[in-house]
Amino acid sequence: MLRNALPSRPEARRLLVGTIFSAIGRGLTLPFLFIYLTEVRQFDATTVGLLIGWFGLCALLIAPLGGTLIDRFGARRIVLPALLIEAAGVGGLALVTEVWHAWIALTLASVGAGVIWAGQNTLLSSLTTPAERQNVFGLQFTLLNLGIGVGSAVSGSIVQVARPSTFQLIYLIDMVCYLAPFLLLLAMPGVGRRLVEPHPADVDAGRGNRGWAVVLRHRPFRRLIVFSVLLTVSGYAQLEVGFTGFATATVGVTPQIIGYAFTANTIVIVVAQLFVLKKMQGRSRTIALAVVGVVFAAAWLVLGLAAVIDIDSAIVSALGVIAFGAIFAVGETLLSPTSPALVNALATDALRGRYNALASMVWGISGVVAPVSAGPLLHAGLGGLWIVLVSCGCLVASAVALSLRRLITAEQDGRSTPAPAPDLGPMPAGVA
Repeated sequence: MLRNALPSRPEARRLLVGTIFSAIGRGLTLPFLFIYLTEVRQFDATTVGLLIGWFGLCALLIAPLGGTLIDRFGARRIVLPALLIEAAGVGGLALVTEVWHAWIALTLASVGAGVIWAGQNTLLSSLTTPAERQNVFGLQFTLLNLGIGVGSAVSGSIVQVARPSTFQLIYLIDMVCYLAPFLLLLAMPGVGRRLVEPHPADVDAGRGNRGWAVVLRHRPFRRLIVFSVLLTVSGYAQLEVGFTGFATATVGVTPQIIGYAFTANTIVIVVAQLFVLKKMQGRSRTIALAVVGVVFAAAWLVLGLAAVIDIDSAIVSALGVIAFGAIFAVGETLLSPTSPALVNALATDALRGRYNALASMVWGISGVVAPVSAGPLLHAGLGGLWIVLVSCGCLVASAVALSLRRLITAEQDGRSTPAPAPDLGPMPAGVA
């Protein structure tokens, strides 16, 4: 199963190696940003929610420009500097003592984050065949979560609220981890060049700037974006503020238990992802996306029950939080290969950067909405209402996914797998 999931080109495999390193750094810090800024730096919870929302807003604003630049200049010229910018941002978080320090650091990190994911998916799409992409995206996500899980487990055993230097250490290590994908991409000069050269007549007529209009008029893609926004606002984007805030303030667990929840999440993904990829071959992607919403809703309800079933038992509360991470992972194994594969099935080479950029903008939108909504609700003691809202949001996303099925072809939906292209060997320099 692992052999079937690996891309045929060695360049794509090297990109996946870079994913592991960056994911380890991300895992060190992902569960603890809210805790770090509120409990270590003593910033107000609402202010921290707004700061993290600002991170999402900046990533949202930079993504369209990133997509245009990727199509115009090639992904490597955009991704390489973006990796360095985000590294500077996460490293800067280790040095914050004032709110404005955190604002600058998060702004830098968001500029890189707003571009990197679209660039990475564009790079992988350019190095894989349509038949490979679903498996490769699933493998990328497995490696991403393996790295995040390892990082979370390590940081969960290191960080102590009473010792700020432990938090500073994990942010500095996160910064260094961004050098691995940077150096790997830098060592492959033929990877990431422009996929399609613009036609001179289009440039002269000014039609080169109309790519976004084509993308936005694509009805199936618009429907997919609506699904993604609903699911991400109610799912992934709630992990950093909503989940950690609810688990510590309402359920009453320690930061270490949160780290273990992320570790449980990773174990399920690493163990199950390859089996899920095998079972999904030839099956509907839209139905898989609908199932994701149901699974995410179930996970949030389990987290809510951890706060009310036996609130006096630390063991029951801890098990409920850890179970949330494991259940949430089941949905992730379905989502990770299907969503980016469907985006790139709908995209064309000429506009692939824009399609991937708009898909990545979902994280910016949810990054604004989720912290701004979760922070005040949890601060006001309305954790139960927050659980209901995110659960319902996931179920609405499922309904939207089912409505997408009739708008796309069987091949785009994954029910008819295209034949793999012959292996042409390593890509020559200067071709991407």
